[in-house]
Amino acid sequence: MIMTETKPNVAAGHRITELSLNHKALELSESNADEPAWLLSARKDGAERFAELGIPTLHDEDWRFTNVAPIARLAFKPVLAPAPHGVTGEALRQLGAFAGGKLVFVNGRFAPELSSIAKLPEGVKVMSLAAALAGEPALVEKHLFRFARTDLNAFTALNAAFFEDGAFVYVPAGKAVAEPIHLLFVSTARDNGNTAHPRNLIVAERGSRVTVVESYVSLGDAAYFTNSVTELVAGENAVVEHLKFQDENQQAFHIATVAAHLGRASNVVTHSIALGAKLSRTNIYATLAGEGLECILNGLYLTRGEQLADHYMVVEHAQPHCASHEYFNGILADKSKGVFHGRILVRPGAQKTDAKQTNKNLLLSDDATAATKPQLEIYADDVKCTHGATIGQLNDESIFYLRTRGIPLEKARRMLIHAFAGEIIDRVRSEPVREELDKLVWDRLEQNEEVTVNK
Repeated sequence: MIMTETKPNVAAGHRITELSLNHKALELSESNADEPAWLLSARKDGAERFAELGIPTLHDEDWRFTNVAPIARLAFKPVLAPAPHGVTGEALRQLGAFAGGKLVFVNGRFAPELSSIAKLPEGVKVMSLAAALAGEPALVEKHLFRFARTDLNAFTALNAAFFEDGAFVYVPAGKAVAEPIHLLFVSTARDNGNTAHPRNLIVAERGSRVTVVESYVSLGDAAYFTNSVTELVAGENAVVEHLKFQDENQQAFHIATVAAHLGRASNVVTHSIALGAKLSRTNIYATLAGEGLECILNGLYLTRGEQLADHYMVVEHAQPHCASHEYFNGILADKSKGVFHGRILVRPGAQKTDAKQTNKNLLLSDDATAATKPQLEIYADDVKCTHGATIGQLNDESIFYLRTRGIPLEKARRMLIHAFAGEIIDRVRSEPVREELDKLVWDRLEQNEEVTVNK
């Protein structure tokens, strides 16, 4: 292993890659030996790309607000045992139960005894990705690795090399799934450095409808690492709602990539809710690949203590007559930090683009900080694109207005804070999902002294 001071990102990358490749070499001789050639090739490409890129540093423009060096310092320990470690249905219910059938993954591996999927319309497939690779290899190969490419970022490459399992959701043309599908990822990590690389593939073909909730939670307090990737494909006229919910423990590290490829006249809304983890980063890449589609990216991050929550996204308008709207709100307490870095890219020929980007941050303490960087990159001349960002504390005039109506100071503050979060939650279209999310966010806000204290 080569360690240098002049290239810390490469050194850190080599450190993790060396540990991971040693582990992977052992596994390839056992469980991965029967994988198809195209998958083995993709794994090799991911490992080589990660070794080339290394862990990003603050010198990388897209990571300059978020220091991921603590991840590189972890002693990575892939979780080899697939057992659920005593996880029970009651324990899962206490973590928050989104409506609908669910696939449960414990430490990155499918737990069929904890999962329950109701009867689905004919042709709809909801299963673990490992099972899909074994039973539907041609269907999986058609989409896997096509959109969350290894060159997007180092962590996506790392996932491609070392993922073990995840979820596969396939909705054929014209089919509608009435109830939300819940993908629940539970960590029971007991050792610092335990690592999982879940990978999900969601495919909604022409004219289909589906809602998918993807959530990450903890039953332990170790400093583990989750590195997830989700590829979402929406065909022509498909209607898709996707919600990613992250509430891992206060010592965990969470890096995620959501890569969406959207077809003509589709309607897609994706939400990212970040409540947990010591450090979290969600990368969202949306390619608007067909004319006349609408895409909404909606997000909320609540941080406290010394948490850091980062959202980075690129929305690529590749075709004309498309609309994209991004709304991200952050509520930051104590010494925590929120980061928003969003880029709208309008390709030549993508005329009549309508794109809007908004980031608002509410600071509940003098020590909380927010970094926001909205960007527009436009190569077409007939477009309507706007962006805006705000960082500030509660508005004194709004508090005064509520107090003149006889509302006590503490209650006025709480009403304004909850309303700020409600702007994002109200955009969740699925009523049962919205109600459960509202309860989870309300409870989390009420646990925060910066919200409930009388100031």
